[in-house]
Amino acid sequence: MIHHVETNQTILNYIRDNSLRESSILKALRDETGEMPECNMQIMPEQGQFMALLTKITHAQKALEIGVFTGYSTLCVAQALPEDGLLIGCDINEEWVNIGRRYWHEAGIDHKIKTMIGDAKSSLTSLLDEGLAGTFDIAFIDADKENYDSYYESALQLIKKGGLLILDNTLWSGAVADPSIEDEETTSLRQINKKLHHDNRVELSFLPFADGLTLALKC
Repeated sequence: MIHHVETNQTILNYIRDNSLRESSILKALRDETGEMPECNMQIMPEQGQFMALLTKITHAQKALEIGVFTGYSTLCVAQALPEDGLLIGCDINEEWVNIGRRYWHEAGIDHKIKTMIGDAKSSLTSLLDEGLAGTFDIAFIDADKENYDSYYESALQLIKKGGLLILDNTLWSGAVADPSIEDEETTSLRQINKKLHHDNRVELSFLPFADGLTLALKC
């Protein structure tokens, strides 16, 4: 028998009550970000905890983040890296990143984090030009949806064989499953989902978690 549980607020509260181990620093960052007009860009706390677990499972030492926002996911992943680990985060908005920097410093992990402010496509090209292809263990893509394909291709070059790519918002509130919705963001996400389905360069798992989370392991 197939059982399916719809993730409503009651179920979400139960999950958080029985699994979320959010530190006071993480909660403070989430609360501050929650007061911003752009707060919907912040990942859910249980997603951050899941990403930290993936970082530890993969024994990652070097992480890449495309789309930092206020740095909640950055903090989650950087804390899970070893003391000599490194996370390189790309974002176009330094004002948002500066919010995260305060919390990274308070958590004592800012020495693990390097940020690149500017167009992410240019930042990723710079990393490749520096000879860093195949040196990252894990990469998280959560930036402008129109450029997901470009970010994916660059990140796939930058991570090593056996490295893990995580793509956020791949369900896009269900819009990707509605063919009548044809805005640029939805169309781009729909295209990258289809591409990943048939991409033999990766092993794939598409999870109905948060707003859709796709895991791609580089073959």
